[in-house]
Amino acid sequence: MEFEIQGVPVSELAREYGTPLYVYDAEVLRTNYQRLRENLHPAVDVFFSLKANPNISICSYLGSLGAGAEVSSLTELITAQRAGVAPENIIFLGPGKTTKELRACLDAGLHAVVCESLEELEALDALAVEAGLTDVPVLLRMNPDFQTKGGGLSMGGKPRQFGVDLSVLRQSAASLVRTLRAARVIGVHAYMGTRILDYSDVVNNTTNILSIAEALCEELGVPLRTVDFGGGLGVPYFDNEKELDLNALHGEVNAVIEQFVERHPQTRLIMELGRYLTAVAGTYVVRVLYVKESMGERFAVADGGTNHHMAAVGVGSFVKRNFPIRSLTRYHDPATAPITVTGPLCTPNDVIGKRVALPPVSPGDLLGVERSGAYGPTASPVLFLSHGYPAEVLVHDGTPHLIARRDTPADLLNRQHLVRF
Repeated sequence: MEFEIQGVPVSELAREYGTPLYVYDAEVLRTNYQRLRENLHPAVDVFFSLKANPNISICSYLGSLGAGAEVSSLTELITAQRAGVAPENIIFLGPGKTTKELRACLDAGLHAVVCESLEELEALDALAVEAGLTDVPVLLRMNPDFQTKGGGLSMGGKPRQFGVDLSVLRQSAASLVRTLRAARVIGVHAYMGTRILDYSDVVNNTTNILSIAEALCEELGVPLRTVDFGGGLGVPYFDNEKELDLNALHGEVNAVIEQFVERHPQTRLIMELGRYLTAVAGTYVVRVLYVKESMGERFAVADGGTNHHMAAVGVGSFVKRNFPIRSLTRYHDPATAPITVTGPLCTPNDVIGKRVALPPVSPGDLLGVERSGAYGPTASPVLFLSHGYPAEVLVHDGTPHLIARRDTPADLLNRQHLVRF
């Protein structure tokens, strides 16, 4: 029996939209968001980090459920706006904002621009004055002096291009804040790491960030209207990884947040999440072209590979580990033998699963890389060998919707300009 999404057989999706293909299950997106929303303290707003999956329909659907948007480029900002997210529910962050992007933030009237250096704060203030604006809300991104232990990727607590060291903020920010003519610091932002699977690390991060935010805003003489304490909630991909204990997380985090809210009932709290909201909802679907053997090892060569799913290479890991991979054609059949799943690229690194235990695999079969709804094609070298972007489909209420068409040769060549010699 084959894999189905909301009753839609994967073979029908493959016939209609071709392969390689990303398929997202809207019901899983809704369940993930609502489960978090129902258990998280009501004072906390959930913002979707578009970097995890910047498709406009994914953003629109999460926005319809109540999520705000955290964006980090001009295109992401426009995506959130067109998806219908209200400007008061959008923040813009990133260590290298251009003048064009800063001006776009001013035009949009966002909830806040997250400034990642004091120089950026000065630049934003000057642009706001030039535009005749006043009271432009700003969050200062701080790089705290503590580290998280459980993150798969550290974003703070050590030398980083992100934010301003806490020590620098305490030494230099107060005098700058007093000279601002249009920008107004309304709080702080901190993001310590990603792929956190131990709830105690999330609790520790939240406790420390809220405490530092209180003290820092008092030292700087600025209001504590907003604190973005990051998120980084992880999703298990590999063997021996366990799901984040939501019950324990909610119990302890909510207690910390409740104490903060009692002291600051008017402060807006933001948790930004990307991977946690979308990863489990997505499956990368590829079709097997050939099955071959080389020096005793079996290979399934598929029509899509790491050009669409760079995360499957194990970037950031010293040891290559496989994402969960299933036969979608024989979804419920038992595994019989290991086989290495590769893509069409001319590089030995194009391996999306090494020695994966699968049922019998034949040319024409569909294979799926599960938990692939975050950091998929847009975080991959999609133009390598000029294959381009795959199609993306969202299944909602049993109906599939094409939410991104696949690139054609014409799409790729039309961006180029031929010089004849």
